[in-house]
Amino acid sequence: MRLFGKNPVIERIKVNPKSIRKIYIQTGHPDSAYIRKKARKWGIVVYGVPQAKILKITRNLNSQGIVADVEDFQYMDYSDLLDQAKKKGLSLLFLDNLKDPQNLGAIIRSIACLGDFAIVLPKKESVGVTETVFRVASGGDNYVLISRVPNLSSAIAIAKNQGFWIVGSVVEGGEDLLEKPLPFPIGLVVGSEQKGIRDVVKKQIDIKITIPMKQPRLSLNAAQATTILCYEIAKQKNKKSR
Repeated sequence: MRLFGKNPVIERIKVNPKSIRKIYIQTGHPDSAYIRKKARKWGIVVYGVPQAKILKITRNLNSQGIVADVEDFQYMDYSDLLDQAKKKGLSLLFLDNLKDPQNLGAIIRSIACLGDFAIVLPKKESVGVTETVFRVASGGDNYVLISRVPNLSSAIAIAKNQGFWIVGSVVEGGEDLLEKPLPFPIGLVVGSEQKGIRDVVKKQIDIKITIPMKQPRLSLNAAQATTILCYEIAKQKNKKSR
C-alpha cells in the first residue's frame, strides 16, 4: 500500500516508522531535508526522484511530491479492541455497510482529532482501509483503532454484554441529539447513506437519535453526520468527566 502526501507520511514516521518500506520525494522538495532526517533515524530509505516519476507512481493523484510504500493496514482483533476501549474509556463507532472510502477516511480524520474513539467495520459489504482512506484520513489512521468483524450485529451484542450502551443514528424519528443526555460507555451505530442501519442491526439499538435539521429536504453525507454525532458524544463525555 502507499501513503500520499506530507502529513500522512510524516505522521506515519512519528507513530509507526517500522511499517514504512521506503519513501519517494520529489527532487528539490522543501521538506526533503526534514523527511530524510526523520527517516534516517529509523533506517528508512528515501529516494529523490523527478516529478515525472512521482506522477507515475501516484497515477497523477495529488501527492504533494511525497509517497511512501507501507505495509498493509493492520486491523485489531475485536476482543483486543474491546479490552482497549474499556481500559482507555474509548467510545465505539460501528459503521454499518459504509461503502465510500472517502467517507471512511474523513470519519477517521475527524475522530482522530476528537480523540477516544475506535471503529468497528463488518468484513462483508463494507469498505476497508485502502490507499484512498489513507489519503483522506491525512494521518488520522495512526491514531484510531479499527477492527473488522464477520458479523456486526453479533459484535454489537458482545459490546452490550460488556456494558456498552448502543445508540443508533436515524434520519428521523429518533430523540433530538442536542437534547438527549447520552449514556456511557457508548457505542454509536451509523448506517450507509443509501439504506441507513440494517434491520438486523437495529434490533441491538438501545436509543435512537436524530440530528435536528432546519432544512429537512437537505441531507448530510455519512462523514458529516458521523462527525456531528461524535462531536456531541465527545462533548457530553467531557462534561461528565469534570
